[in-house]
Amino acid sequence: MQLGRAHLVAGAVLFFAFVVEAWEQVGLVYVSDGIAEDFGVDHAQLGWALSAVAFGMVPGALLWGRLIDRLGRRRVAVNSLLLYGALALLAGLSPAYWPFLVLRCLSGVAFGGVYTVTFPYFLELLPTRWRGQGAVALSVGFPVGTLLCIGVSQTLGAVSWRLVAVVAALAGLWALAIRRWVPESPYWLARQGRHAEAAAVLRRLGARIGEDAQGPHSTRGSQGAGGGAEAGGVVFAVDEGGPNGTLRALFGAGLRRPFLLLLAVSFTFSWGYWGLQTWLPVLLESKGLSVSGAVSFVALTQVVSVPGYLLAAWLTRRWGRKPVFLLFAFVSAAGGLLFGFADSQAQTYGGNLVLSFVSLGAWGIWNTWSGEILPTGLRGIGYSWVTAAILLANTLSAPVIGGLMDSGADTSLVVGSIMAFLVVALLAAVPLQETEGRALD
Repeated sequence: MQLGRAHLVAGAVLFFAFVVEAWEQVGLVYVSDGIAEDFGVDHAQLGWALSAVAFGMVPGALLWGRLIDRLGRRRVAVNSLLLYGALALLAGLSPAYWPFLVLRCLSGVAFGGVYTVTFPYFLELLPTRWRGQGAVALSVGFPVGTLLCIGVSQTLGAVSWRLVAVVAALAGLWALAIRRWVPESPYWLARQGRHAEAAAVLRRLGARIGEDAQGPHSTRGSQGAGGGAEAGGVVFAVDEGGPNGTLRALFGAGLRRPFLLLLAVSFTFSWGYWGLQTWLPVLLESKGLSVSGAVSFVALTQVVSVPGYLLAAWLTRRWGRKPVFLLFAFVSAAGGLLFGFADSQAQTYGGNLVLSFVSLGAWGIWNTWSGEILPTGLRGIGYSWVTAAILLANTLSAPVIGGLMDSGADTSLVVGSIMAFLVVALLAAVPLQETEGRALD
């Protein structure tokens, strides 16, 4: 299968879904002063409000993860995004802090499905040789979403933070675009015995199968579950005795160690990135930047991350997932430490720009690599636990770091503690296997 128009259309639709994901995670950070003033809360309470969606996404990812392997990738993405939009709208209209907090948390539970499924869904639509570059390109949706969020918050936020929240909630309607233009995963369809539908999706994606081509992943015959004449006699080879979508199977022989390493890297790398990103405007202000200057600099860091993504996409096809991720994670930690211990504006800017250039590129690699390590029968539930580890770090890091700042800790100590998590992530990733160029299990 070659990369074709159908892949680009599906990628564009899922790209915007990731834009929505990025927007939601940082959506209210840049209007947080308005929230604190409106509800009369301190830094720690504001931290919980900002991380409430991520907190809800932790159980949400696990709940939806059990459904991804049962109901299919597309159904979970569509239903999750629609439900999120409704709950996020109610949160934006909340009259007080506690209803706002609860509804933000519930919208996170709803959003956990699309957040979890987007990357494994796209991986299962792409040709093997394009998976790394395609998934990393999808990750560019994060800085795009952040930049859109900054633009909207700096314009509509001047009117009310609630208006920013309502605009974000309306993005839930993008679920209709996923339903219309993104086909179901042929991997999932074949595993369900729906061979005719899997064949139809592959032909829509431009693959030559059945009577047009023979290969190790398909056979021709007159029978087979879901096969027959409709599929042109195609019956896809499925490991019926392979692991199924249960948590117990993730801890089976051969999977336990890599799965635990996936969780460790996801948690520590997320704490290292999100712990800094959430409080970056405040940390920049503590180093002498004005509020508007801090927000402008955050926008610049997102622009700088785009060529970082592109470099990661180019390198992963040549060097593989592991060396690129390890290199980018190491440079991220170095840039963060330079920022934390900076004693001049040049070091402050330089450290943060280096961190931004490589850290999100590393995320693009990780989103691809972690999904490829998991087998198809466990990719949904396994990726949901990986996602839950990421979100748990997002949730805990915001109030913990907010409390550390409230205690009067020096900026260098705050940033240094955050960067220590990146170092742990780097070490935990070393034993993981390379997956570049390998067909999905």
